[in-house]
Parts: sequence; C-alpha cells; structure tokens
Amino acid sequence: MRHQTAQNFYQDDSRNIKINIAKDTGELLEKINASGQMSTSAHVSMPRYASAKWLGYVSLMVLTLQNATLGISMSYARRREGDMFLSSSAVLSAEVVKLITCLILVFKEEKTYDRWKHSLHKTIILNPIDTLKVCVPSLIYIVQNNLLYVSATHLDVGTYQVTYQLKILTTAFFAVLILHRSLSRIQWSSLLVLIAGVVLVQLAHVEEAKLNHLEQNRLVGLISAVSACFCSGFAGIYFEKILKGSVISVWMRNVQLSLLSIPFGLITCVLSDGEAIREKGFFVGYDGFILFLIALQALGGLIIAMVVKYADNILKGFATSLAIVISCIASIFLFDFVVTGQFAFGAFLVMFSIFMYSYKV
Repeated sequence: MRHQTAQNFYQDDSRNIKINIAKDTGELLEKINASGQMSTSAHVSMPRYASAKWLGYVSLMVLTLQNATLGISMSYARRREGDMFLSSSAVLSAEVVKLITCLILVFKEEKTYDRWKHSLHKTIILNPIDTLKVCVPSLIYIVQNNLLYVSATHLDVGTYQVTYQLKILTTAFFAVLILHRSLSRIQWSSLLVLIAGVVLVQLAHVEEAKLNHLEQNRLVGLISAVSACFCSGFAGIYFEKILKGSVISVWMRNVQLSLLSIPFGLITCVLSDGEAIREKGFFVGYDGFILFLIALQALGGLIIAMVVKYADNILKGFATSLAIVISCIASIFLFDFVVTGQFAFGAFLVMFSIFMYSYKV
C-alpha cells in the first residue's frame, strides 16, 4: 500500500510538471489531446484538427493582405496631397490601439473582471523587474516603426517591400548570436541569395510617378530600411528569449510591451515633431485613411502571433512572397510603377530565398 501511494504521488507530481512545461511552451492542448485526456474519440479530435488547419490558412491569408496593404498604404499616405500627418504620432497611436486590443484579449483569457484585474496587477505591478525586461524591445520597436515610415517615404513600394525582407538575414544573425541556434547549409545559402536579390533590386533603375511635391532620397530610404531590419531582428529575438521559460501569455507580454512603448513614443513625438505638434496639433493630417493605416500597423503583430501558432514556416514564406507580388502589381496601377527585368529578377531571388530558408530538411 505504501509503495502504491508513493508511486501515485510521483505519477501525480510528474503529471503536474509536464502540465507546467506544456503551459510554458503553449502546447498544453496538443499534449492533452495526444494523451487522450480530452479527446475521447476520433470524431472529437478531427474537427479540432480541421479547425486549427482552417485557422492557419485564414491567418496566412490575413497576413498576406496585411503585409501587402501596409506597405502600399504607408507609401500612399506619405505621397498624397493635403496636410502630411506626423509619423511619430501615428506610431504612438498604433501602440495605444495595440494596448487596448491586447487588454481585451487578456480579459478574454481571464474570463472575469476580477481575475483580469488581478492578473494585470500581479504581472505588471508586483513583478516590476520582469516588466522592465521588456523596455529594450519596447524602445527598439518604436525606433523601427518610425524608420519604416522614413523608408516608405523615400523608396517606391516594390523596393521598400523587397528590401525589408533583409529582416530575415538580421533575425538569423541575432538568433545565432543570442539564442545560439545553428543554421543548415541551405539556410546559409538562402541568406546569400537574399542579399543578392536585394542588391539587384536596389541597383535597378525603377520609375514611379510622384503624387505630390515630396522629395525622395533613395540612400536615406535604403539606410532607414536596413536599420529597421536590424531593429526588427534584434527586438524579435530578444522578445522570443523573454517569452521562453515564462508562464506569461503572449497577449500579456504585448500589454507590457505597449505600456512601455507609449512613454518612448511620447518622447519621440516631443523630440522629432514637438514644434509641429505645438503649431498644428497631434492629429494633423488625420482622416479615415490614416486611422485605417494605424489600425493595420497595430494589428500586424497580433496577426503574426496567430500565424506562428497555426501555420508552418513554408506557408509563412509563401505569404510573404505573395505580399511582395501583390504590392508590386498594385503599385503599377496606383503609382505608375515601372518594373524592370533586373528588379523582377531580384524580387524573384528574394522570394526564392524565403522558401529556401523555410525549407525543412
């Protein structure tokens, strides 16, 4: 009897440890289904598998449209006639929208107001050291989003979209440096193909009709895009490292991220556009289209979170490649963008490199 009691104790303890590990990695549902504790028959698990697969395709379709639409919208917003909105205010507004959205998602997880309030207090107020860890990516994401507006101002839509795929290179670099990951030969080769494709696109002589008197400097656009890629790579890997081994949900982490990003965004507004804000106001140039752009930028990170959960790397690569194609086609009609043979070949190399990097041996 004592032996059986001890055995049951260790079995219960082992089961609790496994559940805690599953919560940390976000795979609790899959592990429970695999052990048969929730899925008692095949007809129960099959609809859930089909639902997850359907969510994967839906999230990928939304990600494709978001990637393509965001690049086109940012470029159009910086070229259209009328009062120019302030990019620093748009970035700050996007963080506010993101914060509100994540607070709603956390409430949905906690089910009741009291649990929601307690969870926020416990995670943010009672654990300040953990919250401060998010300061680094918060600052970098603010810088990155402002750089993307500068890049969209000085580069045509196609070149902007293709060049920004260098974030794959920077993400791989910081993954090796910070997380000590190893890349396969195919992945290293894909990074070389990616660089070659971006170089061809940057050297291609493309033309685009100017929609207003906006002065463009291709070098400024290139430097801004590359800098944004480094910001994206480092912040993404740093944020991933914070998430590892933590029981805090992705949505709660995004609440922390936005709460700390808002003060940095306010400082950026004062430093870069303080005089313009005093003269014309914070919301100068805002209209329905700018509000749509802000919502699109704010929800981008949440869409990516869905894709990471429900889709694999090859499908994500397909979505990114399709977004480049859609952007180039749309810019032909919207901005009289002229695609040269060199640009097309460079874009093809970039899209091919995405599939190479996502390929699983």
